[in-house]
Amino acid sequence: MTVSASQNLTQMLLAWGKGDEIARDELIPVVYDQLHRIARQYFRRERAGHTLQTTALINEAYLRLIEQSVSWQSRNHFFGIAARLMRQILVDHARSRQRLKRGENPHHVSLTSAEDELEQGADLVALNEALESLTEVDPQKGQIVELRFFGGLTIEETAQVMNVSTPTIERGWRAARAWLQAVLV
Repeated sequence: MTVSASQNLTQMLLAWGKGDEIARDELIPVVYDQLHRIARQYFRRERAGHTLQTTALINEAYLRLIEQSVSWQSRNHFFGIAARLMRQILVDHARSRQRLKRGENPHHVSLTSAEDELEQGADLVALNEALESLTEVDPQKGQIVELRFFGGLTIEETAQVMNVSTPTIERGWRAARAWLQAVLV
């Protein structure tokens, strides 16, 4: 995204934050490609044949975004919240599929495919729970993971959103990854 496009997006977000619904409506074509990139990052980590499609994830996230009453700070702030909402949607979807596998509204599948699907959904749920635990212990590191891993932001963009130095983000990112790897083993 060019500097002028980034500034224009930030101006639209600020206008939306002040109640300008026209700016909100004009926002989706501007942010769609970036939201799609974030959604694709999520689906790269998901099992093949996921029942939720990229477009459906983007649409659901956008609907949740417009329901938010947030004072947008920047484009990075917006995309960080969008990434968090997408993660929540996918975790809710995984939990719903796990409930279905445990007997609510049962359907017939082979044991092998059921185990594969349950394991993939459990991985996302486990990662979400680990991230929530990390955030309780160290909110800054939790936010770094949220913005970097799920939001796809660079170290520099994460530092800008969090209003801290780049070396602080680098150290926090290394520590958070190590903590999550230890917890998820």
